[in-house]
Amino acid sequence: MLKNPIATLPTVLMLAALCAAPLATAQTAPSRIGFVTTERLMTESKMAKAADAKIQAEFSKRQKTNEELMAKFRQMSEKFDADAPRLTDIERTRRARELFDMEKDVQRMNREFTEDLMQRKSEERAAIATKAYKLIEQIAEQEKLDAVLQEAAWSSPRIDITDRILKLLDK
Repeated sequence: MLKNPIATLPTVLMLAALCAAPLATAQTAPSRIGFVTTERLMTESKMAKAADAKIQAEFSKRQKTNEELMAKFRQMSEKFDADAPRLTDIERTRRARELFDMEKDVQRMNREFTEDLMQRKSEERAAIATKAYKLIEQIAEQEKLDAVLQEAAWSSPRIDITDRILKLLDK
């Protein structure tokens, strides 16, 4: 509860005046806005395509190794399923444990592969984003834009500067 509501009235009036002041002095000139589809920069630019090719080359050997290990696991699993009825309990338990250990290794390798791949993609995307941000700033200054948006439910092609950024990224 307020102890003295009348004492707060001047404070409220002063705050209201301060809040209204920027509205009264705001420029009447329309704002200039640009729009960039950042996902296009990350997929369509030459820089992005080169990064994808570099990552593919970097990870192809590991991917092949993982696929071979997965195929070997499937083959051993199918063989175990076929042989299980004829195996002794001790042999069945030993081979089941081997398959279980191999499955854990396959899952670990796939998880590590995926994590490493995502990390590298993030690094490459960060490099593209850094360069694109500098280009966006450059165009915004040249065109005297007040804001450049990167997410919108809809934007007019008139304010879309994505193609210009793509051309500059590709240089």
